[in-house]
Amino acid sequence: MNGKRDAYIQKLKAKINEWNADLDKLSAKADLAEGEAKIRYLQQMEDLRAKRKDIANKIDALKDVSESVWEDLRQGIETSWETWKENFHKARSEFEKGYKQGRKK
Repeated sequence: MNGKRDAYIQKLKAKINEWNADLDKLSAKADLAEGEAKIRYLQQMEDLRAKRKDIANKIDALKDVSESVWEDLRQGIETSWETWKENFHKARSEFEKGYKQGRKK
């Protein structure tokens, strides 16, 4: 594996570690919710974790591919990455909104 690929993989793994911490924070808030909101939040957390795991698997696959396949996989990861970020920000926004509304009651 070349240095450029190694650096890219390390960058992605560091970002996944950040996501893990962010997911833990959201999970703590989801656990405080009640009723339908709690069920919805926990389902979103499960979906985010599954998507994150899919990205982690793609990152692991990068280590073993040829140079000719590397670029295609990298582009796929970038697309998955952007989708995950959008989903995470949407979930976080919903959590924050629901959390604030719940605290006003």
